[in-house]
Amino acid sequence: MSRPIELGARLGWYLLKTKLSRRKRFPLVTMLEPLEKCNLACEGCGRIREYEPVLDKMLTVEQCILAVEESGAPIVSIAGGEPTLHPDIDKIVKGITDRKKFVYMCTNALLMERVMKNIPPSKYFCFVVHMDGMEEAHDKSVYRKGVFKIAVRAMEEALAKGYRVTTNTTVFNGCDEDDLIEMFTMVTKMGVEGAMVSPGYQFEDVPNQELFVSRHNARRIFKNILDPKRKLRFYNNPLYLDFLRGEREYQCTAWSNPTYTVMGWREPCYLIGDRHTQDVADLFDPVLWERYGVGNDSRCANCMMHCGFESASIIGALKSPKDAYRLIKEGAVQNSGVGAS
Repeated sequence: MSRPIELGARLGWYLLKTKLSRRKRFPLVTMLEPLEKCNLACEGCGRIREYEPVLDKMLTVEQCILAVEESGAPIVSIAGGEPTLHPDIDKIVKGITDRKKFVYMCTNALLMERVMKNIPPSKYFCFVVHMDGMEEAHDKSVYRKGVFKIAVRAMEEALAKGYRVTTNTTVFNGCDEDDLIEMFTMVTKMGVEGAMVSPGYQFEDVPNQELFVSRHNARRIFKNILDPKRKLRFYNNPLYLDFLRGEREYQCTAWSNPTYTVMGWREPCYLIGDRHTQDVADLFDPVLWERYGVGNDSRCANCMMHCGFESASIIGALKSPKDAYRLIKEGAVQNSGVGAS
């Protein structure tokens, strides 16, 4: 199943209405985390460390639906933790897709084949599979052998059954660029809608801080792996890919991806959780964003993640007919940071 035309049309109409309302800050993607527990312990993941005291907690189906409705964004990214561990994940997905919102479910694919029995293919639903390289590199990144083979098998089965499938790759220091290019070539040939990619965020709770790549080094890496001559199928929009290569500059618009967890809405954003609030409107307060973003908070200095900057590229295109035309021409306006995890 290919990327649905309705997705771009719905998001485009949503952006137009928002622009006409002159609202400066608004949600594009609801980041929903029904639980923080995971069946892997990846070295670069901040979630299982930050939420260690509440790993036993889960949101109910009703809480998930209420959060999605409160946010109002047309796209929902279900992350965590590993969402396929939630016993009611099929009911959560159905509750959201029944409202004709587009769901992207991030997964390491270990339980993907099992949940396919209860979540049918739909234009409103897409698997986002974590892939950080070919077999040796990927299994090393997740600290478990055999995960790569399971993920590839699950993606092949999902594609054969008509599911929408994308991948999500996080780039860290010391990555093998040739290995990543081989992996992106593989998933392109498999027929996924595209591969999402971004550098890893420097979570404070991760012990190995040398793992995270600086903005300067990230751009050097991306100039190579994102070379358009390779004709690889990336899901990120072309303006964001320009940003990763160092050809554009944007300020973070992480307010566009409000994140709901077992503790409430993360404030200020998906990456930084200085506190949790029960009112999503708190995340759009202009005073709040005077304190965060590149140049305002040191924790934001090297951030280039799609949850903060892909939306910035789309919102920026609203002010540039040339950039807007490029997004429409390349059919890339649909994605605005849905693979943030």
